[in-house]
Amino acid sequence: MSAPLPDGVVAFVKSTCPTCQVIVPVLADLERRSALTLYSQDDASFPPGLAVQDERDLERSWRLDLTTVPALLRVRGGVIEDRIEGWSRERWEAVAGVSGLGPDLPPSKPG
Repeated sequence: MSAPLPDGVVAFVKSTCPTCQVIVPVLADLERRSALTLYSQDDASFPPGLAVQDERDLERSWRLDLTTVPALLRVRGGVIEDRIEGWSRERWEAVAGVSGLGPDLPPSKPG
């Protein structure tokens, strides 16, 4: 069994997900602005240039019942306080606790 999720903002992505490719700038912004832990379900080098945890075994994703990527979670004390699957600027800002995410992106896009 995998270790518990770290506190902070946790994202799950995969390189073959078109929405995940679109939100790479948002992930880079979150890495700069918050305690982001990033898991990639299919390519430990995606997104390039960011610190990525290998989730190719999908163990965490399965345990968390993640059915869609991208997914963003806020974790405190090992407990998920909030989560969103797919891209919604409003919800991602609420979950991450930051504003101004992805100003050049559409306001929402399914995963």
